[in-house]
Amino acid sequence: MPRPTIPDRRETLLDVAERLVLDRGFDAMSMQSVADAAGVSKGGVYREFAGKHELLDAVLLRSTTRLGDRVDTLTAHLPRPVPLSALYRAGVEALLADPLMSAAFLDDRAVLGEHVRAVGPDRYRARFRWITAHVEELRAAGRVRPGVDPEAVSLALSSVTIGLLSASALVGPLTPDQLRAALGVVAGLVRDGIDVGPDDAGPDQKETRP
Repeated sequence: MPRPTIPDRRETLLDVAERLVLDRGFDAMSMQSVADAAGVSKGGVYREFAGKHELLDAVLLRSTTRLGDRVDTLTAHLPRPVPLSALYRAGVEALLADPLMSAAFLDDRAVLGEHVRAVGPDRYRARFRWITAHVEELRAAGRVRPGVDPEAVSLALSSVTIGLLSASALVGPLTPDQLRAALGVVAGLVRDGIDVGPDDAGPDQKETRP
């Protein structure tokens, strides 16, 4: 007897796959386990996704969109372009609240398993290019200190974030509040050392703070 169809089958499969990856890890997840948990046939899963790598790619893409939406919500009240320190703080807050994106950011093999090797560096380059472009936009608007190198800033912030998120494995268990506090220190350093507020730059966009 054929199984009944379910509404929004694709979204349901993405929900189930995300839960299974977080609970068991990607390597232990199978298309059959996704089908069983979703209450559909295995063929129904394959009608939506060619394989488990494609399924996880779709889950990660959805999570990336969700992360971006969360950052937009957290910074909606701020002037455009969003100051770098505020953008960094909002991005880290959204990242800490999303276990899958934290795992993806860190290439956590316990969660992503062999998928880490299957994904090329393009997703990192895309993130790097996006941050670089935002710093370039801020520089054009006179909202960062003169002489700031957008690529150097992007690399430094990405490296610090990866280092702090992986600190628990190196220095012992850390609570989310401890991580938020440490990342808040970084945001403060960015605010004081890179950002230029509206009252700090004159009509010619020159930095006036000491």
